[in-house]
Amino acid sequence: MDKRILAILAAIGASTIYGINHTVAKGVMPTYIEPFGFILLRVTGAAVLFWLVSFFTPWEKIERKDWPRLVACALFGMVINMLFFFKGLNMSTPINSSVITTLSPVMVIILSAFLLKERITLLKITGIIIGLAGALFLVFFSKSSNQTASNIPLGNLFFIVNALSFGVYLIIVKPLAKKYDTITLMKWIFSIAVIINLPITFSEFQAVEWESLSFDAVWKMSFVVIGTTFFTYLLNLYALKYLSASTLSAFIYLQPLIAIFYSITTGVDTLNTIKVVAAILVFVGVYMVSKNPTTKVQKDQ
Repeated sequence: MDKRILAILAAIGASTIYGINHTVAKGVMPTYIEPFGFILLRVTGAAVLFWLVSFFTPWEKIERKDWPRLVACALFGMVINMLFFFKGLNMSTPINSSVITTLSPVMVIILSAFLLKERITLLKITGIIIGLAGALFLVFFSKSSNQTASNIPLGNLFFIVNALSFGVYLIIVKPLAKKYDTITLMKWIFSIAVIINLPITFSEFQAVEWESLSFDAVWKMSFVVIGTTFFTYLLNLYALKYLSASTLSAFIYLQPLIAIFYSITTGVDTLNTIKVVAAILVFVGVYMVSKNPTTKVQKDQ
């Protein structure tokens, strides 16, 4: 099968898992584990899995000049990104998180203009404004709280930081994805992420009553570690070898569709007018931003 088609399938698979994750992860926080404690479980579990798999792949040495970029990838992709997302999800709702995280393509375009000097067209500028307007609409006009969400506006704001951080990660990891094997990158980036996250997350991780966890909590935690972390980062990095960062980020369109369907069918979240209007604004903005990629992006595809 064509490698580009496989990359597209990998991106679809990652987005599907992410879409389900909005509801699954919400289901264990904060009853069984606090968000920061969940992050330490997530990055440590993924690091262990990637190291185990690496024993069956050829050993690669990371060049000295690439280590600072590896640390930056860990910081933006597995520390800031994850901490703000899980803290936001604990305070907000699955549908809100799935809608706002679709801003990643918008963030990639903005960051590409500053970091890679890519040209932003009038269409993209308009899309950026509309997409951000949708996210801010959720931030300022959502209910302040409900039974499962303690501070929805602040949680929504954290999702914007999460989208920005993930956009940075997609851009800075791209050169490494072309240079090194996926498993090599993941085992080192997640190992670095464990070290950076440890002092921030250990107290909440230590507070978990592991011996009294229900089966429901265990399978949901396992899904987040194995599915949402191990497989999605593996699939995304494979896809990034054959797709540009902006193209890959556009697959995030699938997340809210899957998340909304899953959260409503499981009774975890509900739709209302504010969420629908915000989703439409974000979708239109992201579509406009992703349309007609620049020549530089096309060359990377």
